[in-house]
Amino acid sequence: MTGEVPMALSLGCIAFALTVIWGSPLLRILRYLGVGKQIRVEGPQRHQLKMGTPTMGGLLIVIPVVAVTLLLNTVPILGRTLLGRSILMPIAVLIAFSGLGAIDDLLGLKGRPMRARVKFPLQILVSVLVAIGLKYVLDVPNMYLPGVPTELDLGIWYVPIAAFIILSSTNAVNITDGLDGLAGIIAATAFAAYGMIAALQDQVFLMPFCFTMVGVLFAFLWFNAHPAELFMGDTGSLGVGAVLGVVALMTAQWAILPIIAIIPVAETASVILQVAYFKLTKGKRLFKMAPLHHHFELLGWSETQVVQRFWLIALMAAMIGVALAVA
Repeated sequence: MTGEVPMALSLGCIAFALTVIWGSPLLRILRYLGVGKQIRVEGPQRHQLKMGTPTMGGLLIVIPVVAVTLLLNTVPILGRTLLGRSILMPIAVLIAFSGLGAIDDLLGLKGRPMRARVKFPLQILVSVLVAIGLKYVLDVPNMYLPGVPTELDLGIWYVPIAAFIILSSTNAVNITDGLDGLAGIIAATAFAAYGMIAALQDQVFLMPFCFTMVGVLFAFLWFNAHPAELFMGDTGSLGVGAVLGVVALMTAQWAILPIIAIIPVAETASVILQVAYFKLTKGKRLFKMAPLHHHFELLGWSETQVVQRFWLIALMAAMIGVALAVA
């Protein structure tokens, strides 16, 4: 692994620079096309000021990641290329889920967002196909637990569990994407953690991909930092979330994903708890508003405070997750 880690980090820096350069032209194109975000009426009132901000910013993530991975990684570095067959899986997942998100974003701009009864089955279908590919094509390890030196074989249960992880991850990041910079910084932190885990496992193909994701997400934050010039949209959040789940599965360290992705997990749990409590109490609310970031906004935290404090928690959780992975 001597030399691979510095090279992977350098690749992340290259991805960052290229994405920042590509960001301004994309922003002008989206503004020209009038791809403006529609803000839900029931959200915090100050969010109404964001009406019309260009969305579908996930294109700023997907295109550079695919380009850097498929083009720059084919150049021999340290005597070998970094494009292995295994890395085509997360690339395919990124394209598939981002494509689904882009369709939803485009329909949403017309006032007809994709219905859950169509969107969710499509997500399930792709997740199951990816899970089958991970097990029977890439033959990735099933599962590692902290402190357990051997792999745990899940047998036939691997496919439904892996599909559930991908499905949960994509929707958790999608729910987290509600404040300027929040989903981007949380996802970048998680990919950095799994990049370190991949490095410790000598996964020379997966490690550069993770740090490429980090570099591109940091570049996206260049335009998404408060006040945001560009929103990720489902184009970005669905793809980024799904790939995070796939990366966790490829390292077989998906058991610690709820720790590394503690903020998306908490955001999703807040929505589930809010709905359940509302139905059980016939109208009462557990939180002032769900997802969780809106609850803290209504408590008086500024948008920047919520994002920074959530990120600090995510950073500490990621450190714990990496520590558990090497335990």
